[in-house]
Amino acid sequence: MIKTVLIDDEPLARSIVKEYLQSFPEISIAQECNDGFEGLKAIAQHKPDLVFLDIQMPKINGFEMLELIEQPPAVIFTTAFDEYAIKAFESRAIDYLLKPFGEDRVAYALERVRTFLAGKPDRAAHQDHMSEFLRTTREPPPSCLLVKRDGRVLVLRPRDIDWIEAVGDYVTVHVGTESHLTRSTLSDMQKRLAVEGFVRVHRSRLVNLAHVREFRPSSRSESTIILKNGARLEASYALLKEIQERLGA
Repeated sequence: MIKTVLIDDEPLARSIVKEYLQSFPEISIAQECNDGFEGLKAIAQHKPDLVFLDIQMPKINGFEMLELIEQPPAVIFTTAFDEYAIKAFESRAIDYLLKPFGEDRVAYALERVRTFLAGKPDRAAHQDHMSEFLRTTREPPPSCLLVKRDGRVLVLRPRDIDWIEAVGDYVTVHVGTESHLTRSTLSDMQKRLAVEGFVRVHRSRLVNLAHVREFRPSSRSESTIILKNGARLEASYALLKEIQERLGA
């Protein structure tokens, strides 16, 4: 049996991994953990063979957690962001799963875990896998966002999103008359959606340029953006000026 611990602050993310793992009878889930500190205690108690580990978590992230473990188990990182890939492989992670991932991708990762636990790590295969992953992560990010709503997972396409607003440790994604709260930072959203035409117009707002009807400069500090749906958003004069210069206006 492969004793396994799941560490992710999103219960839905843990439940998805747990559902996939039901197809693999050799996997025994010892504990599910909500954060890194709980994960540290679970690893000390259960001494698992394998950990599915999220990277972005409150209090302590996945990398910081691993630094506190003298002899970490085999680790499969699970995250919605691809910018940590190099660091993950430098930490000798077995694999790096980009959310959303499917059962086939989990099966491939577990095959690598079996090889590792059998004491036959194939360094060349590991390097090939790393090179292939890094090549694919240079391509545009997945053209959708996944958000939870009333026990469901909604797929939001960038072309349908009007604007995004920072709210503490979360962001609110505005789509027409609907708003969806999800854990992320505005900077992460900006990196992920820049190729989809999203620009920062305020320290706490991103907008989809394709949904902008007009800019209305009002002062040297604040201006207004009017979207095609009639929404009016406060914007930074300096950021709007920068956007207009980039667009050649």
